[in-house]
Amino acid sequence: MHPFPKLLSSQIAFDTARTILNGFDKHYRLFREASRAARQHFEQADWLRAQAAARERIAFYDTRVDECVHLLEEEYEPQDLSDAVWREVKLHYIGLLIEHKQPELAEIFFNSVCCKILHRYYFHNDFIFVRPAVSTEYLDTDEPAPTYRAYYPGVDGLHYMLKRIVTNFQLTVPFVDLDRDVALVEQRIVQLLAADGMQMDFQIQVLASLFYRNKGAYIVGKIINGARQIPLVLPILQNHKRELYLDAVLADTDLIGLLFSFTRAYFMVDMEVPSAYVQFLRSLLPHKPRSEIYTILGLQKIGKALFYRDFLRHLRHSSDRIDSAPGIRGMVMVVFALPSFPYVFKVIRDHFPPPKETTKALVKEKYLLVKYHDRVGRMADTLEYSSVAFPRARFSADLLAELKQFAPSEIEEDGDEIVIRHLYIERHMVPLNMYLKNAEETGNRAALAHGVIEYGNAIKDLIRANIFPGDMLYKNFGVTRHGRVVFYDYDEIEYIANCRFRPIPTPRNEEDEMAAEPWYPIAKNDVFPEQFGVFLLGKPAIREVFMQHHADLLDYRYWQQHQQYILEGHVDDVFPYPQQVRFMHALPVPTSGDSP
Repeated sequence: MHPFPKLLSSQIAFDTARTILNGFDKHYRLFREASRAARQHFEQADWLRAQAAARERIAFYDTRVDECVHLLEEEYEPQDLSDAVWREVKLHYIGLLIEHKQPELAEIFFNSVCCKILHRYYFHNDFIFVRPAVSTEYLDTDEPAPTYRAYYPGVDGLHYMLKRIVTNFQLTVPFVDLDRDVALVEQRIVQLLAADGMQMDFQIQVLASLFYRNKGAYIVGKIINGARQIPLVLPILQNHKRELYLDAVLADTDLIGLLFSFTRAYFMVDMEVPSAYVQFLRSLLPHKPRSEIYTILGLQKIGKALFYRDFLRHLRHSSDRIDSAPGIRGMVMVVFALPSFPYVFKVIRDHFPPPKETTKALVKEKYLLVKYHDRVGRMADTLEYSSVAFPRARFSADLLAELKQFAPSEIEEDGDEIVIRHLYIERHMVPLNMYLKNAEETGNRAALAHGVIEYGNAIKDLIRANIFPGDMLYKNFGVTRHGRVVFYDYDEIEYIANCRFRPIPTPRNEEDEMAAEPWYPIAKNDVFPEQFGVFLLGKPAIREVFMQHHADLLDYRYWQQHQQYILEGHVDDVFPYPQQVRFMHALPVPTSGDSP
């Protein structure tokens, strides 16, 4: 460890620290502007622009980092930024963060700039923020509205309080019947309080900003009665007449966990103090790690950093071996896992055996497509890292041999460490093929039916999101701990809009009918849905359930219909909560355009 300077005397160090913080402040200012604009997109029902803005915001961070690196490289020669200067830069930077409202984000931005300027071998832990240097505890906003407001039934009663919670957001679009909706919410809350044994002398705390995603806006809060609390989320939707309505009361931790799932697009939320929002959300979702909450709020860079810190801590406190992940070996990725850690690690192979026709660059593009796309609860978010060091002693000999055989360009041996140059990390799920096999072998017909039905539901949700999975084999889907089926193998995905869904032509003669290879021409983007059954429905028990619930997926016209809908510019309805919790009895059956 190099000693820190006793006096901060370098003007270069101070100016460098200021340049980096200015770069971060510009990033977060633009991030907030994009998040605030989500309100306008929602009020105008401009769903396509809302989705485009969400995609554009993801790229903000890397753009600002590159700008900052360019400024520093233009301003200084490499010798100007010596080791001693970099240590002093960090100390100046800490001083600049004392009154900052996003210090934890600014520290990660500093790391990104530093690591981009300095090669992995030439920076030290005392150059960057390995752990937080500035506390975010009790940090709150200086803006007129606090991070959250507390509401009390008081003398005016619960109905008035709930109505005030909604109207305080001052949305410019009128409600169809706000009193009706509030009465439904009031009825549900009274039921919740009675079921939980809580008294009526409670308060409701509500975050000051709405959460926007796709076609919905969400009021996020919690009911507090002494030491007890119940999470509370109220979705606000629009109908086809551009009128608002409250669609449901979400007060179950599992349902709210699905709303904030790693399988969904990031929320657009205007936050001056993101750590205060994360702290509030953790009180609703205590089992969800901070890294995942930051990520779902669109702050995926700090989410990645916190995840990696958690992983390093787990390595220090565990002793199991890193080995190949269970399941069928893939032709595109080498996949491995640490049994005690609920994630899998994926490395792109150097070469792909037939029939795969792709490249490393194309695989990376597909994974990036998923990052920028609406995942509708059916595609796992992926953390992407460069130059990740693992302790060599934790790797099994078989896994190390597999990596050296199939992905040698991605592996670097550095003393006691194995460095992987490019790595994807995803949440661990039970592969659907293994789930179905276990259900079949144990005679669990309910589990088998659930897996097949969920598989079809997943494909249909992906269709609504303009995604064709490509390789639809069960091994490319996983089952989450909530029992949802999620797609996680992206190397063959394509936009529905770019595909051509066709019926198999009628054979012209007996020779055509008996031909081993298709006698008709097939373009690269041609898809023949009726062929899916050949690969997916070989087992009678699976076929019976599939044909009962999802036979339409074998009909090319089903796919064409949804494709046409997408090409016309419509954004379809995919709800992040079950239909049965909606206030359907009080509302007309929604058509497309009425839901998130």
